[in-house]
Amino acid sequence: MVTIKGKKVYLESLNLVNVYEMRSWGNHEDPLFDDYNFPELEDFEIKRWFDIKTSQKDCESFGVLNEDGKTIGFISIKDIRKLLKTANLGIAFDPRYINKGYGTEALKVLLKYYFDSMNMRTMYLDVAKHNIRAIKCYEKCGFKIIKEYTMKNNDINLNDIQLEDTKNYFIIKKDTLYGYYYKMRLGKNDYKDFLFT
Repeated sequence: MVTIKGKKVYLESLNLVNVYEMRSWGNHEDPLFDDYNFPELEDFEIKRWFDIKTSQKDCESFGVLNEDGKTIGFISIKDIRKLLKTANLGIAFDPRYINKGYGTEALKVLLKYYFDSMNMRTMYLDVAKHNIRAIKCYEKCGFKIIKEYTMKNNDINLNDIQLEDTKNYFIIKKDTLYGYYYKMRLGKNDYKDFLFT
């Protein structure tokens, strides 16, 4: 079991207690973030979800806990390629704990572990272009946008009044809705340079 400590948060290897606590997370009010809400799962589904997340050989998952020991986030290092020394980042937080610095600190703590302890070379992530808060967090941690692309998204209704200002984040091709996404990258050298700026 891995435990990584920061000032306000600590990361621990994902366990069932974390996942049960995630079930009681709040929901995002903005429909653009509905797919970030933790799903309503029965006990047997929670165990299955946990087994899937922890049995993958190319993935390392962590619960993010605050000063009170409450699980407020989930971070995973996915698609680990040890030979190439690369992986992808996955991250989700209880909406009640966003915009409070927890995500940025958790990511910085994870990156130190990733580059220093795991001795990895490059981390990638994918983020929806409309997720401006997350993009700012990633940029604070040194990530840079390397590519923009589109991905199919059938879960969002563009006629929703709350989405009026975000139509430039989507495109309709052949009656199918696509969202714009960014691929972001952080290399070990950029990470080291970022630490000392």
